[in-house]
Amino acid sequence: MIAISDIVRPSIKQIKPYSPGKSSQEVMAELGIEEVTKLASNENPLGPSPKAIAAMQQAAAEVYVYPDPQCCDLTEALAVHWQVDPEGIVVGRGSDEIIHMLGLAFVNPGEEVIYSDPPFALYPFTTTIMDGKSVRIPHKDFVHDLSAMAAAITGKTKLIFISNPYNPTGTIVTADEVAGFMAQVPDNVIVAFDEAYIEYVDDPNYGEGLPFVREGRNAIVLRTFSKAYGLAGLRIGYGIAPPELVAALKQVREPFNVAGMAQVAALASLQDPAQVARSFRLVQEGKQYLYGEFDEMGLAYVPTQANFILVDIGIDSQECFDSLMRCGVTVRTGDIFGLPTHIRVTIGTREQNQQFISALREVLV
Repeated sequence: MIAISDIVRPSIKQIKPYSPGKSSQEVMAELGIEEVTKLASNENPLGPSPKAIAAMQQAAAEVYVYPDPQCCDLTEALAVHWQVDPEGIVVGRGSDEIIHMLGLAFVNPGEEVIYSDPPFALYPFTTTIMDGKSVRIPHKDFVHDLSAMAAAITGKTKLIFISNPYNPTGTIVTADEVAGFMAQVPDNVIVAFDEAYIEYVDDPNYGEGLPFVREGRNAIVLRTFSKAYGLAGLRIGYGIAPPELVAALKQVREPFNVAGMAQVAALASLQDPAQVARSFRLVQEGKQYLYGEFDEMGLAYVPTQANFILVDIGIDSQECFDSLMRCGVTVRTGDIFGLPTHIRVTIGTREQNQQFISALREVLV
């Protein structure tokens, strides 16, 4: 019998499967402990809006019905919220699915996709699936090197990702920097502004992508309900782009791609502005606490505009992870980002942050 490895598409063999890290349940079972403080996945410890929970409870009895394939109610609400054409909005299973749609709709074999290195995992994943060529541009002091990214554009470039704030470092590129970059991007290249963490930004110089969408540029802004809105488990996000670009994405969108429960929860969340305010305040307070503790411990860290902090703990990140896990705390190791002595820690509640610092002090003694 022929081996599957002999008939699978060659590009698939090049994909390194995404590693989400160990779940809290796995850690508790493995170590025999009763509680784990999970600070590894940039989740919102406050959870969803009470309005979202109520909406889901009401919608639970209707899960036998297929969801609205066009996400009409949510799309209309988003259009009003952002003052854009509803035809310029596409909803997906998290912004991850829209990244995948971009690959399916636009990237031909051999065409180039540019992104900063280290990247969010979906950028190389999607590029490789489509037999595209990844063009990785090393970060410059933990920030996108937009000058180098612009210089890397060739006649084969199809798509550019700008993660802003940048996962995994938490840094941003400014409005002036983005404007200068966009002035160098030809019209046949699509720029995707991945703004999953935008609700946490407090820097007034932040370079938002929406103005370029409003200008009609070949640009798309990616947003999510997973972070500030606390709906990570429902997998729902959206893109805003010129209608013609969105129409191409809808051509490759799977039928009934977004669950009805996710749609109603996102709609209710959007109608609760206090949800974002609560999440923003939690992160602002938490990062100041963590900055102070890191300073006291003599640890270098990257000031963040997101809900996580990249910190250099001065020892092997996997060793640190294992030790923290035995203390009941999980974080993200930096080795997967090419930063072997760094960890990325999600900003949690006051109690979670204190538990992390207590465990880290014990590990680094």
